[in-house]
Amino acid sequence: MSSKSDIPLLSEKHSGIPLNLLEKAQRAKALIYETRTKETKTRERLPAIPQGIDKSTFIKALDELGDQLGTDNVEVNEKPLVDGWYMEHPNTHDMMPILDDEELVASAVVYPSSTEEVQRIVLWANKYSIPIFPISMGRNLGYGGAAPRVRGSVVIDLGKRMNKILDINPNDYTCLVEPGVSFYALYEAIQAKGYDHMWIDTPDLGGGSVIGNTLDRGVGYTPYGDHWACHSGLEVVLPTGEVIRTGMGALPGNNTWQTFPYGFGPYSDGIFSQSNFGIVTKMGMTLMPNPGGYESFMYAFQKEGDLEALIEIIRPLRIGNILENVAQVRHAIQTLAVKGLPRTKYFSGDGPIPEEIVREQLRKMPIGDHTWLYYGMSYGPPHIRKYKLDIIDQEFKKIPGARKIDPSTLPEDEYFWSRDRIAAGVPDLVELLWVNWVPNGAHVAFSPVSPIRGADAMKLFNLGKRRHDEFGIDFLPAFCVGLREMHLIVEIVYDKNDPVKRKAANDCLREMIDDAAKEGYGEYRTHLVLMDQVAGTYSWNDGALMKFNERLKDALDPNGILAPGKSGIWPARYRGRGWEMGKSSGGRSEGNGVTPSKNTKL
Repeated sequence: MSSKSDIPLLSEKHSGIPLNLLEKAQRAKALIYETRTKETKTRERLPAIPQGIDKSTFIKALDELGDQLGTDNVEVNEKPLVDGWYMEHPNTHDMMPILDDEELVASAVVYPSSTEEVQRIVLWANKYSIPIFPISMGRNLGYGGAAPRVRGSVVIDLGKRMNKILDINPNDYTCLVEPGVSFYALYEAIQAKGYDHMWIDTPDLGGGSVIGNTLDRGVGYTPYGDHWACHSGLEVVLPTGEVIRTGMGALPGNNTWQTFPYGFGPYSDGIFSQSNFGIVTKMGMTLMPNPGGYESFMYAFQKEGDLEALIEIIRPLRIGNILENVAQVRHAIQTLAVKGLPRTKYFSGDGPIPEEIVREQLRKMPIGDHTWLYYGMSYGPPHIRKYKLDIIDQEFKKIPGARKIDPSTLPEDEYFWSRDRIAAGVPDLVELLWVNWVPNGAHVAFSPVSPIRGADAMKLFNLGKRRHDEFGIDFLPAFCVGLREMHLIVEIVYDKNDPVKRKAANDCLREMIDDAAKEGYGEYRTHLVLMDQVAGTYSWNDGALMKFNERLKDALDPNGILAPGKSGIWPARYRGRGWEMGKSSGGRSEGNGVTPSKNTKL
């Protein structure tokens, strides 16, 4: 059966789909290609050589690296850029570009098979002053995908040949993985071993790297949803080629690397999260005990203004763990969009889809008319769940018109059931169906963080809606509620083949970032082209934090070769040469050259 699949299976490829999700994947792929009008390029193209190195030196350097890694593991990026889709994505560029395709693009891709080979690549990059950009699997969609921030960087694809699950410990509830291990792969491995007493925590889509998602501080939807908080132990190749292990891993022969994250002395793990200070080649994670039962629930709220009262009710219940998981409060327009059908099915006019049309369509659907939906999960034996669910029902129904949706009335393909699986630690493939809302669908995220307060929720909602109306973009907000904070995730869906639509998405995001910062709300994660602007909003005490980060960068990466510009952190070689991107950058991502490097003797 696997040999007949037009989509790679997990049994065939580290980045493949589990067999049980094949039918969903085939449907998702078909929907994407039905709305795609962007032509597939076939003309050969020249590789993008990084600034600061001439072409002949670059080709010579690649030949040398090929001698070390094997020529099959060093690929020059001179073929047409093919976007593919989620399960068959590129590792050379962003498949959902917000700038021109050729702007954020790799010159070559290399495939190490071990930490030692990663070291060789780093030493090679230092020798020739070539910028390198590591990816785990390149599925960081909405934030830049596999694209390097500096055009012409050599992408290090860690996932293709470093995809082993090194350990699953059924007694300690831990695992140790390499960068190419997806949430799909980890879940399937645990199931194959019969470890029913352990769960994983998965994000909305299960095809991404466990390491990559965790390092970017991604979230899932069980009580273990804060992935960075659940990691324990890193192995890291520094930009000079040295290798360290953090926490208890620094103790030879240790037996607690995945069970105690801190070790002795300063806790260094944090500097490798969302940074360009090292390349993580191994990471430990804690796994969740099977709670002995679970029950998904969903409430519908009728009015836009109900959001403020709902968030006020959620806060004490969430802090007190009556509401146990990282749940979602999603806007009604997403109920339509996640069906995977183009918005022209409902509305073909310009500007945001009118509210009355959204409500008219919702009335035809099983959930009925609403403005907000709360998706939650209760864990534990039946009597424990009943105790908590009764409290939740009593509190939520203080809001006039609040309705608890009976799951037995919902068809199998209702989005509720995808959230049910994810909150039970079962990876799925439904979430990105809303990119089909427009032709050649792409998305980019606005992701500010705030306290769990109703006034803050309404302020951010109104801020985002005002800017979306200004730029003629449909507003798709969702609040992900943590223990004491909440992330507002707004997905701007746009036609990546339309420069006008790309610019509107970019401009809208840049305005919202500044609007939010003025009100005290900062982004927790952002797209490559927005990193300089977001980093600039964290400017307390004359930008003391960035100055600190730059000192770390210069100390750890004296030749400035590792992912320059990631998270707005530029090495000394690039500073003062116009590499930073802001509102006035337009479609330009490059600066004016680099300072010649005085290579450290390695």
